[in-house]
Amino acid sequence: MFGYVRPFRPELKCKDYDLYRATYCGLCRCLRRRYGLIAPMFLNFDFTFLALLLWEPEDTFTPCRGRCHGNPLRKLPMCPDSPALELAADESVVLSWWKLRDSVRDDGFFGGLPARALSTVLGPAYRKAARRRPEFDQTVRGCLEELNALEKESCPFLDRTADTFARLLQGAAPGDGERGRVLSQLLYHLGRWIYLADARDDLEEDKLSGRYNPVAARYGPAGDDGALRLTMDNSLELVGAALQLGEFGCRKPLLENIVYLGLPLVQRAVFDGSWSEIKKQKIWRNDT
Repeated sequence: MFGYVRPFRPELKCKDYDLYRATYCGLCRCLRRRYGLIAPMFLNFDFTFLALLLWEPEDTFTPCRGRCHGNPLRKLPMCPDSPALELAADESVVLSWWKLRDSVRDDGFFGGLPARALSTVLGPAYRKAARRRPEFDQTVRGCLEELNALEKESCPFLDRTADTFARLLQGAAPGDGERGRVLSQLLYHLGRWIYLADARDDLEEDKLSGRYNPVAARYGPAGDDGALRLTMDNSLELVGAALQLGEFGCRKPLLENIVYLGLPLVQRAVFDGSWSEIKKQKIWRNDT
């Protein structure tokens, strides 16, 4: 994924910070247990948000303690294994592998060598995850093939390309019923926002390399920040509306921090050019 979905650290309460880090570490441990030592390398803030969304609502959070993947001598608070965490781990591996394959296609033979090597290393984990979540794997494959076709024809319709990626992420929502519908709508509009944020972030780089960029195809080489900001703001409003319709238990304040504070901050940074520095920052306290 892209790393755009992160909390706004200065406004996180201590309990929500602890919950976020325990989810991050718990997902890392789950990836290691299910897929070996390579899969945790692909863990990022986007996948942590996915894990938070997929968890069944709980009134309280009770962490366990486990050994850190990066430093086995340390024991840290972690979310215990659960079906939701396993689902997030499986879908994370599938998304990571297909993102690498997409980079191989977009970056050419020599530029795509690093992504090709990483996708080869991640291949066994991907094949295992695809067997566990075949419907999601097929959704991701189909949407990326559709998106590739639109890019090859230099599609000038921003909504068509953004909708294709949005449906890809929407496929991560499990089941039917009210909860399934809420998650489906939330992930759809989040996927649309992520696609547009990434397109705007890559605008200058794609212009120099001659690659297709949906923002340039729709608004011209210079883009149109005013129009793009309006449609991205609309996606954020719909993400927030879906969030308010769902039951997320003790995780809701943390999810609200990410949706109402973290995502708008990232959007501003993408537009003003400061995202390249912000994305390098960690949210962990200096003493942990």
